[in-house]
Amino acid sequence: MAALGVATGGGNWFSALALGVTLLKCLLIPTYHSTDFEVHRNWLAITHSLPISQWYYEATSEWTLDYPPFFAWFEYALSHVAKYFDQEMLNVRNLNYCSSRTLLFQRFSVIFTDTLFVYAVHECCKCIDGKKAGRELTEKPKFILSVLLLWNFGLLIVDHIHFQYNGFLSGLMLLSIARLFQKRHMEGAFLFAVLLHFKHIYLYVAPAYGVYLLRSYCFTANKPDGSIRWNSFSFLRLISLGLIVFLVSALSLGPFLALNQLPQVFSRLFPFKRGLCHAYWAPNFWALYSALDKVLSVIGLELKFLDPSKIPKASMTSGLVQQFQHTVLPSVTPLATLICTLIAILPSIFCLWFKPQGPRGFLRCLILCALSSFMFGWHVHEKAILLAVLPMSLLSVGKAGDASIFLILTTTGHYSLFPLLFTAPEKKNLFLIGWKLSTSLAWGLWKSSVNLYSLSPLGS
Repeated sequence: MAALGVATGGGNWFSALALGVTLLKCLLIPTYHSTDFEVHRNWLAITHSLPISQWYYEATSEWTLDYPPFFAWFEYALSHVAKYFDQEMLNVRNLNYCSSRTLLFQRFSVIFTDTLFVYAVHECCKCIDGKKAGRELTEKPKFILSVLLLWNFGLLIVDHIHFQYNGFLSGLMLLSIARLFQKRHMEGAFLFAVLLHFKHIYLYVAPAYGVYLLRSYCFTANKPDGSIRWNSFSFLRLISLGLIVFLVSALSLGPFLALNQLPQVFSRLFPFKRGLCHAYWAPNFWALYSALDKVLSVIGLELKFLDPSKIPKASMTSGLVQQFQHTVLPSVTPLATLICTLIAILPSIFCLWFKPQGPRGFLRCLILCALSSFMFGWHVHEKAILLAVLPMSLLSVGKAGDASIFLILTTTGHYSLFPLLFTAPEKKNLFLIGWKLSTSLAWGLWKSSVNLYSLSPLGS
């Protein structure tokens, strides 16, 4: 009863969850950090010390600026706070610089910007039907969703140990999804357009947004069988959406267009010479393909079918980001990965257009687009699995079937992130924390979803 009182007494439990995970993030400040820490320190220095005309040309460090312009301006804004912590971190030539003040600033900058993620989770909770929730707080869908998102183990690893800013970027995506659930389509489209100009990896899910907005916003009515009323198409709404995309893109890319630097910007954003697989292989189709090629090459050498002098020296398992030619199997090109990805997402796009199921149908399509791109994309980072895991959390609290899929996805997805934990203390302690957290959440999620499903019309 006490838990029920807390749950219905103004949502104090949400503040407690947010505060608790924030304190945990603070405890992770002393943990090791990856090269991404130096990447973002260098970007702070570039945007603070150099004019905009040199941002996408500067190459003193190997970690050149390769995010869209909005993220560059984000680093620029952070740099004006960073100078009060340690001015030396803003020197472009101070490669691999890391003072205690620099460490504190960069860690706290991630924690502070996660405020947007917390707000987005709060908005997503409003989109969850809680009428069929159990009496216990731990059985309430909004509580479970808040825990799954705020305490997401993958985000803790990637942002607060490995070091990145995925929290506030994921917050933009979740807030955009929430706005579409709330029928605020223009806001949802605007937020997603902004997100694309912060980090272009979200192009993976752009087809879901484009088809859903065209189908559910530009067409204002359906026939009784659910098919489109073609005469309900609104050119005004289409123009409004196009204007949003145009204005956001103009604000982002306009300065570089004026400087005649768009080709240089795009060459940084899409560096196809980095190779098919990332240094730490994402567990996707191309990892299996490359592993099979390695096995076949070993067998070929043992059976003397292959000439050792003709075997490429570059290795897919060296940990280096580089171009690579397969030994036995045909080498894969960026165009081939694009075709495979498009083929993989077509069924979900087809269903979204011809069998619309409202915002939940859009969310399913978004997740399938993210997974298809993860499985077949070019140079996929292992961290890209979070693009599917986080949105899937929203579906998982509704039906037992979705909960089962989520448990498999989040377990395998988070397990694939463990190579990011370099040192023994983090591997041991974070594994124990993650295991206990995952098992407790799994039981609560399964119990709640089964109860909800049994109470729904589909389960009766």
